[in-house]
Amino acid sequence: MKQTIVLATHNAGKIREFKSVLEPLGYTATAVRDLCPQLPEPEETGTTFEENARLKAAYYMKATGLPCLADDSGIIADALGGRPGVYSARYAGPECDDEKNNQKLIDELSAFPPEKRTVHYACVLALLFPDGREIVREGRCSGVLRDFYAGTNGFGYDPLFYVPEKGKTMAEMTMEEKNEISHRGKALELLVEALS
Repeated sequence: MKQTIVLATHNAGKIREFKSVLEPLGYTATAVRDLCPQLPEPEETGTTFEENARLKAAYYMKATGLPCLADDSGIIADALGGRPGVYSARYAGPECDDEKNNQKLIDELSAFPPEKRTVHYACVLALLFPDGREIVREGRCSGVLRDFYAGTNGFGYDPLFYVPEKGKTMAEMTMEEKNEISHRGKALELLVEALS
């Protein structure tokens, strides 16, 4: 019988991506909402991506009794000492949206010359098993934050996140191009290596 891995996310894009990687390895990947639709989400109290990924994986593993894969990711501006970091999704406050988050980051980086506006996306994946085994992997993708939008194929900070080697923003790339270089794609590759 195939081993089930619970996916600790409600994001349809991530669920598709995780399934496409885990199922060819012989696992059944199931979204947590399909097993526990009423379960409230845990509060993300960690100060690092790894802490939050572990916290979510442990919470859903305990609730389901099954191995659980969780991720935490965000954008890090080098000139801002690592901000927004774990606060990327709520950088402009609890009621914010992508546009407000983007504008806050643009405003904060406007004090720096363009060559100092380097950023990277980071993603930590934590796969926890009920028997105590753990696989934790991190992927990163580097770029420069621009102060104008380009592209519609992304969300969050993607339209501002310019990748010099590709000559385009993350939001201007096709899904295939993005998967080749993305922080989540790199973390998934490392996870697959560990599971193979």
